[in-house]
Amino acid sequence: MNQHQGRCDLHTHSQASDGMQSPTDNVKLAKHKGLSAVALTDHDTVAGVAEARRAGQLLDIEVIAGVEISTRAGGKEIHVLGYEVNVDDTRFLQRLRGLREAREERNHRMIAKLQELGLHITWQEVLNELGRPLEPDESVGRPHMADVLVKKGYAADLRDAFDQYLAEGKPGFVSVPRVSPQDACVWIREAGGAAVIAHPGIYGDDELVRQIIMDATPDGIEVFHSDHGPEEEQRYLQLAREFDLIVTGGSDYHGERQGVVFHGDLGSKTVAMEAVEQLRAVTSKRKSG
Repeated sequence: MNQHQGRCDLHTHSQASDGMQSPTDNVKLAKHKGLSAVALTDHDTVAGVAEARRAGQLLDIEVIAGVEISTRAGGKEIHVLGYEVNVDDTRFLQRLRGLREAREERNHRMIAKLQELGLHITWQEVLNELGRPLEPDESVGRPHMADVLVKKGYAADLRDAFDQYLAEGKPGFVSVPRVSPQDACVWIREAGGAAVIAHPGIYGDDELVRQIIMDATPDGIEVFHSDHGPEEEQRYLQLAREFDLIVTGGSDYHGERQGVVFHGDLGSKTVAMEAVEQLRAVTSKRKSG
């Protein structure tokens, strides 16, 4: 029996945001790995979901409609995952569009900041690095800037570009107003979905995570993630039990950049299909109520 049979990767990104592959390619890779299901969770957009679903039908693998919303709390950028959202919900789509507009403003301000630091980088170069026209409702992120910085010799690789310039607190970073985790959870619920706090270990502040759980009342927490070690997994399992949260997990797959897979390879972090059933039970109740 395949080790991934009955498993699902609930956190992957495609070219609709800052991933390297098409939604179809992500689904193909999930099928190749023997997964039973895969979620597409692009940043502030659901533009790739329809394509992923079509690929899922052809390949006989379940595709979960997802999104990853960028929020801010406690002075940190906090990500909230939404699962089984209604991708045709007009109000939800308008809200996501507003987030992408804020992201684009941040991108332009970051380019200006990098230029002030003496780095010769332009917005057009970032768009050119995509290798294709930017489709409607797709979003551009910091990894695209990192690609240009690496190509021009300002950084050794993606991680180095973030460590030197692009990560929060670094010289090229710009913060723009974001919605709160509470707002993101409300938006996801109003679109019929289930809200999950993404990769809590990345924030380095478990008390903040606890406060967000109490304030935003998400449905789940991402316990298993490529950047979580065994100790973090145990801590967040305990937190999930304490607050009766659904336990989710995923690789946060973005594809390969400069020969390195960032954060983890698709299928490297998975959960049992029971997690999908639990998420769907929540959304089914929400949609019928």
